[in-house]
Amino acid sequence: MNASIKQTSVLAVVSLVSGILGWSLLPFLGSLAAIATGHLARREIRANPALGGDSLAVVGLVLGWVSVAAWILGILAFLMFFGGLAWLGSR
Repeated sequence: MNASIKQTSVLAVVSLVSGILGWSLLPFLGSLAAIATGHLARREIRANPALGGDSLAVVGLVLGWVSVAAWILGILAFLMFFGGLAWLGSR
């Protein structure tokens, strides 16, 4: 039996770990690292068919992008809330 074992891309693992860290210990920086390394990992995996880990890179990308979207929505909600308070206070 001659089964070929694919080596997992290191960038894909870094993307996944960064995506998890983006939700826990490094809120914004981890998410940006997950997005950057996820795109790099997917490019590396497409260029070298002997590498695996595309699903790890995709999960890291999703975690990163969802975290960034949550940050943007949170900042907008913050600005709208306190902007509304300032508007009501100026009346």
